[in-house]
Amino acid sequence: MITQDARADRYCLEAIGRLTAEFHDVLPREVVTDTVLAARRDLEGQVAREALAEMLHRLAHHRLTRLWIDA
Repeated sequence: MITQDARADRYCLEAIGRLTAEFHDVLPREVVTDTVLAARRDLEGQVAREALAEMLHRLAHHRLTRLWIDA
């Protein structure tokens, strides 16, 4: 389930969509969603707005890869 926070943020929606497709065989959508939202919170105020989409995707992808490898 996508929370209200993710619906309000197009960067989260885009990252959730791409990463859910990429990790669909190994991680549930809920894990992807939670990871993207956590990454978004961590990046808030840390990167320039124009870099947010790319940085969000990279950070969430890194975290999801670590979850998958460590599982």
